[in-house]
Amino acid sequence: MEGIKYNIFIPKIRQKFILNALKENKRIDNRAFNEYRAIKIKYGHLPNADGSAEVSLGNTIVLAGVKIDVSNPFPSEPDKGILIVNAEFPPVASPDFEPGPPDENAIELARIVDRGLRKPEVVDFSSLCIIPGQKVYRIWLDIYALNHDGNLVDAAGIAAVVALMNTKYRKFTYVQDKGLVDTGEKVQLSIKNFPVFVTHAKIGDQIILDPNLEEEMLADCKITTIVSEGGLITGMQKSGIGSLTLEDIDKILIDSINLYQKVKENILKEVNRNA
Repeated sequence: MEGIKYNIFIPKIRQKFILNALKENKRIDNRAFNEYRAIKIKYGHLPNADGSAEVSLGNTIVLAGVKIDVSNPFPSEPDKGILIVNAEFPPVASPDFEPGPPDENAIELARIVDRGLRKPEVVDFSSLCIIPGQKVYRIWLDIYALNHDGNLVDAAGIAAVVALMNTKYRKFTYVQDKGLVDTGEKVQLSIKNFPVFVTHAKIGDQIILDPNLEEEMLADCKITTIVSEGGLITGMQKSGIGSLTLEDIDKILIDSINLYQKVKENILKEVNRNA
């Protein structure tokens, strides 16, 4: 993923101001280099979804919705449920987003979120088997960018996890001579792990956390680290043509692991505040 090709123009005097501030260990929004923007979360307010979450990361806003239905299992995993992640960048979110089917950037975002959920086994897929080899539950996770001000990946990751956390789905059971029967019950989706997506950007010699849009546009490259319970690194994704040294990667990994518990607590605090 080479990153979104921006058509938004940053005046050279503005670019110089941002770059000079970074050289002096300052950011244009007065954050520390390893500081996230404020995280705000609303969830469960989409009436037609089985689970949902709207996440604001500064001025970046992402919505995630979950629907669960019944499907045939994959032949390679006959006793496990299915997860399908889609992402859309509607034009209302940014002047750089165009109408039409998801482009390569939306597809890549969906893949990053999918891997970030699948590798640490966030969902207990074994609990989603109805009839082994015949019927399982299928999770549709749809992600929509509502406003793009940088770092869509982390906002999408938070929205995906919170949406899954508050998902309840219709329970089906198999009855002889009747087949699948809707029991009328609602079951809470079983969540086994809590990953956090942590994105850094490299601009010149500086590495910063959670880049806003202007910082992202000036970045040589970005790298997203996915950290799960116990500080375990379960995935990394780089975008952009710039390079990272081994020292850069070590710093990013250490920062990401150290940030995990704080970011998780902030997310859960927001979730509980809106409960």
